[in-house]
Amino acid sequence: MTRNSLFGYRKVFEQYAVILQQKYPSLAIEGENHPPPYLNQKIASILGILKILLILVVVSGTNIFEYLGVQTPSVWEWTQQNKFYACLMTFFLCNAIEGQLISTGAFEITLNDVPLWSKLETGRVPQPPELFQMIDNHLNMASPQLSLDS
Repeated sequence: MTRNSLFGYRKVFEQYAVILQQKYPSLAIEGENHPPPYLNQKIASILGILKILLILVVVSGTNIFEYLGVQTPSVWEWTQQNKFYACLMTFFLCNAIEGQLISTGAFEITLNDVPLWSKLETGRVPQPPELFQMIDNHLNMASPQLSLDS
């Protein structure tokens, strides 16, 4: 069996699943999300909350700097003059940062519970011929008579 763990890279998994299913039709292929590191997950959650709060403050027109007793920055004045653009920029910039924080790109492949490849360890995804070679070698070592080739 092949097991694929990934987060945010569902398309890569689907492409590899199709390629492997064509070459090894009897191979069962499964995929699941690999969770991001705990700290990244928490930072992304906090950033999501701050994003909503900042958008609400911009839309409401509340000048938080007056409450803090400091001079209002020119950036804040710009947000008040351009609320729509400021909210859009805040939303998309925070979403991009959140996505980077929670996207691990983890890609792990096992065959019969034996690890064949880990993107976490190697930092890259194997090329299809490289993956086929690993699967064939594993199958030949496990049982020289057994072959999953069609």
